[in-house]
Amino acid sequence: MTDTALTSLLAEDSIRLDCTAVDRFDAVRQCGAALVAAGAVDESYVDAMIQREETVSTFVGEGVAIPHGTLAGKESVRHDAIVVLRFPGGVDWEGNAVSVCVGIAAAGGGHIALLSQLAEILLDPEKAEQLRSASSAEQVYSLLTPDPDED
Repeated sequence: MTDTALTSLLAEDSIRLDCTAVDRFDAVRQCGAALVAAGAVDESYVDAMIQREETVSTFVGEGVAIPHGTLAGKESVRHDAIVVLRFPGGVDWEGNAVSVCVGIAAAGGGHIALLSQLAEILLDPEKAEQLRSASSAEQVYSLLTPDPDED
């Protein structure tokens, strides 16, 4: 899993734009539930996501967090996938405001490749703002589609 397009890992029903969460752990659980609903992971992966969050915050900046499981949780991954959940009201993430969570599940070393691809998009302030304000699944797909003019 090195050059797989992010959009190929994202089912339309895995984009949820009007979520609310009481705290970051609730948001992580919702990302995990979306991955379970997509058939990408077993329920036990959600626990691995919570364990990761308890150990190291998955906040990456620009109002974005990328919840994912621990290395031990990779056995619960059925297939690589991402989910995008937007929290218009924001979620307190250890003092940081998060409005978009991109949950990821990847077998083997796939997490690194996914995180790298996501970082390129999400750490661009303009693209991150567009993702935070996206109002349709089509906008999310467009933002996650690689620009053929770049590279």
